[in-house]
Amino acid sequence: MTASSVGFLVAPTTLKAPLSFCAYNGSSCCNSTDDDAALRTQFQSMNISDAACAAVMKSILCAQCDPFSAELFGTEPRKRTIPYLCNSTGSASSSLHNNCSKDFCKEVWDTCKDISTKNSPFAGLPVSSSKLTDIWQSATDFCKAFGGSSGDNTLCFNGDSVPFNSIADSPTPKGLCLERLGNGSYLNMVAHPDGSNRVFLSNQAGKIWLATIPEHGSGGTLELDESNPFLDLTDEVHFDTELGLMGLAFHPNFTTNGRFFVSYNCDKLQSATCSGRCSCNSDIGCDPSKLGTDNGAQPCQYQTVVAEFTANDSSTTPSTVYIFISSSIK
Repeated sequence: MTASSVGFLVAPTTLKAPLSFCAYNGSSCCNSTDDDAALRTQFQSMNISDAACAAVMKSILCAQCDPFSAELFGTEPRKRTIPYLCNSTGSASSSLHNNCSKDFCKEVWDTCKDISTKNSPFAGLPVSSSKLTDIWQSATDFCKAFGGSSGDNTLCFNGDSVPFNSIADSPTPKGLCLERLGNGSYLNMVAHPDGSNRVFLSNQAGKIWLATIPEHGSGGTLELDESNPFLDLTDEVHFDTELGLMGLAFHPNFTTNGRFFVSYNCDKLQSATCSGRCSCNSDIGCDPSKLGTDNGAQPCQYQTVVAEFTANDSSTTPSTVYIFISSSIK
């Protein structure tokens, strides 16, 4: 395994000491002996006389040691010798770190375009000496070949090692404003499907109201007439500390078909419409008559119901369509 391929073939390892040439510390895709030494030898053989260009080339060679080298170089079958260089037009935003704001590809061109480099990794094949301008006519042409990223939402190389989880913390808000809308005790609140500022509210006892929420910051209160519920199911709902009206759901086309659904608990000894198959039945070899009471309740006395209703509009009393789910809970 060579240093130029190490970033693709092994997972990052924890270094006992920083790399002497590439200076990676902590996690790296290069080991501290063969890989780092091979990169040093490769860099020295390039014989770059310009210090600024030499620094840029060194960072590009050492990108193979980056813990995220698989993302920097891509995973296509044809092995790349150059990581994808960040540029202003072709770089994807990173899901790990926002490292693409720097136009590093143009920086490489501006720094090294007229500097002779032996066996340049940009030349493709080993050559005695070449300049970037010997092969590409402009920064645009150069960055078409080497700029961009290895895929959508992945990384590109900006000249620095890729930090992990270096996202800045969001500033702490100076305060939180709460608006008091009402004093009622409601179990459910569902937005009206028409997209208005109206909501449906329900309590555990079995009443559902249509209310209007005031505009934000207006200082207004919830517009709700508790004496005139949208739907009153208190005669059907069994209400105690654990049971009652549990939930609401409105059909996406409620504004045209008026369909909505209510889940509640009922007592079959009190309501003629409260019926369902007992979970203790002959199919499972269970005889309800042989079961004792549960806090005074008979076996399968309480049922869970999901009932469908329709309303011609939000101002009329809904009518029951069908109770289509019913099962015992006690």
